[in-house]
Amino acid sequence: MGCGACAARIESRVGKRQGVVRASVNFATKVASVWYDPASIEASGIVREIEGLGFSAALQQVRSGATNSGDAGGDDLASTLRASDAAHAREQRVLQRQLIVGGVLTLPLLVIAMSHGSIPWLAGPSMHWVQMVLATPVVLGCGSRFFVSAWRGAVRGAANMDTLVALGAGAAYAYSVVATIAPGLLGQHAHSGQTELMQAPVYFEAAAVIIVLILLGKLLEARATWRATGAIRTLLSLEAKTACIASAEGEAMVPLAAVVAGDVVIVRPGEKVPVDGLVQSGASAVDESMLTGESLPVEKGPGSSVFGATLNTSGVLRIVATSVGEASSLHRIAMLVRQAQGSKAPIARFADRVSGVFVPVVLGIALLTVAAWLVWGPAEGGVRAALVAGVSVLIIACPCALGLATPTAIMVGTGRGAERGVLFRGGETLEAAHRVDVLVLDKTGTITQGKPSVTAVRVLQGAGMQREEMLALAASAESGSEHPISRAIVQAAQHDGLRVREPQAFIARVGLGVEAVVHGRRVLVGKAKLLAEHGVTLLADSEHVDARGDAFTRVHVAVDGRAVGTIAVSDVLRPEAKEAVAAMRAAGVRVLMLTGDNEAVAAAVASAVGIDEVRAGLLPADKAEFVSQLRAKGHRVGMVGDGINDAPALASADVSFAMGSGTDAAIDAAGITLLRSDLRAVGEALALSRATMRTIRRNLFLAFAYNVAAIPIAAGVLYPFTGWLLSPMIASAAMALSSVSVVLSSLRLRAWRYQ
Repeated sequence: MGCGACAARIESRVGKRQGVVRASVNFATKVASVWYDPASIEASGIVREIEGLGFSAALQQVRSGATNSGDAGGDDLASTLRASDAAHAREQRVLQRQLIVGGVLTLPLLVIAMSHGSIPWLAGPSMHWVQMVLATPVVLGCGSRFFVSAWRGAVRGAANMDTLVALGAGAAYAYSVVATIAPGLLGQHAHSGQTELMQAPVYFEAAAVIIVLILLGKLLEARATWRATGAIRTLLSLEAKTACIASAEGEAMVPLAAVVAGDVVIVRPGEKVPVDGLVQSGASAVDESMLTGESLPVEKGPGSSVFGATLNTSGVLRIVATSVGEASSLHRIAMLVRQAQGSKAPIARFADRVSGVFVPVVLGIALLTVAAWLVWGPAEGGVRAALVAGVSVLIIACPCALGLATPTAIMVGTGRGAERGVLFRGGETLEAAHRVDVLVLDKTGTITQGKPSVTAVRVLQGAGMQREEMLALAASAESGSEHPISRAIVQAAQHDGLRVREPQAFIARVGLGVEAVVHGRRVLVGKAKLLAEHGVTLLADSEHVDARGDAFTRVHVAVDGRAVGTIAVSDVLRPEAKEAVAAMRAAGVRVLMLTGDNEAVAAAVASAVGIDEVRAGLLPADKAEFVSQLRAKGHRVGMVGDGINDAPALASADVSFAMGSGTDAAIDAAGITLLRSDLRAVGEALALSRATMRTIRRNLFLAFAYNVAAIPIAAGVLYPFTGWLLSPMIASAAMALSSVSVVLSSLRLRAWRYQ
């Protein structure tokens, strides 16, 4: 693709095919993402459609599903990146070769042209032939890509940046060839009674320099764009290459691709963890900063989760592999980054529309420029001035800068986010995040650590059972649930050495509690509302429980239709929560807390972290409805959660954040995944979004301002005042630098830091 106009043409053509739901073509990454109905059109048909427009296309089979084997087919993303890098390297080598050849031949052309006849042996008609011999390989050889691309577009009724380059350089070259071979066609005059051909000026050096400078610009642009897409390569380069497998025969070092789920891996201090897994034995501190951005090592012990590419710092760990290959966290993160970098932000649509008509408009301006100079230009040299102005207009116009303004910023911004443990699902989410003015926080697992513990167990008078029996029944009923409170009750029973049975007829009531049959007894564990639904009346002292502090949750227990007791469960606040809330409020974001917990607990937690607005006792549907109401009032709402019960509210928000410690349901519903369980990462994501959008706006301004100012100057608008006409060589240098400047502007985001 030569510029954004090419991307817009492919997007429009493919998007109109029957069976295609949506098509998005990213000029910077050279990737087309197509959503389609396989029953109506095959992927190969989409490829043929693109090829029918004159472009080459190859289908990328990149799976997002999991695989538990290390076969070659499971490493599609890495293989695709290797193929892409190889193609990019080949393109750079071709550009370098063309640039070197063009530069060597163009240098003597410039010497001849700049001498202006002051050096006798460089003057005279014979020098025009020498210039033509030097310029022809540069224009028609090194610059052949522009002419071939322009011709392919012309036969299909389309035009792109290559059309402008081919017309500009081609016009200067063709004019010079005629001036050299048949100067009489361009003018003659009488002198001393004889007819002497007037030697018309030639522009071989301009045509050659145009080609060389644009090749240089393309090479610089390609290198800068490659740097912008480096986040995925950096992520995958972190992966260990080998793993130490423990088996009955002993330990053996094997390639990472040979590891399968269930293998036991030994990781010693200073070694990278090769796979995702669970610690079977051992204790150590693991540096996870390469994935989460969290600088402090995380303590790991039996039962702890570990992730591939992290660094074991102290003890020896024995790990059971659970996810390898494309199923690993590292590859899933890389896949999300790749999807985000290949996506488009809504702000790019305007640039796409402009790119679609840019080239025809420039062609029209160039024709009008030539006509104006021929009609109103000076009597002597009017043709030459018309040629110079027309060529300069064609060359200086730069649709590339428009095409690169948005995608390069998104590539660098999402890559920088991944380095900091913030994963944006796409450009649309990245853009929407900077507008968030209301942030809604869930309590459990978001403001608190999501690892509650039982702080008190009280059996009601007259219940007819001991504390141990009630706790064992409650824990058995809760053992079928993955809710943090359920796990806390089960762990408390196990800590006391009580038997936790497998429940029968288990039902999880989201936002209320659980119902189960345990050893023939019907058990209810949860909120007072759950018990009321089953006709269980709470006694007057059911609300009384001797627990530490105010921020605890009351869990009521009923057995066989009678309330028997209350369990107090407390959750520890995240240490950074107060600082994070203060920073977000300082940034002008209104912060609220929603929770299914009771009002007393909600008020205590909110007060501790500095939140004034709280809604307690909400079911998942209530949270989603509250978020929808905020949006209906015109607010741009961000929702932060980590549990299954948060998924409806996450889906209802403008921008949704899932804490990395949360469930897959929350992460799947979220537009932004925070790999580290740190509430400050929410503020970091919002700040990065704002920084990226500032970069995009700056890029678009640079691109538009450049073209708005450069095209009139190239057309000669300053000539009546200054007598100065822009040289095509200067025009080509300006055009080459314009697109490079936009990419370099985006690359500044790589140094972005959250204050």
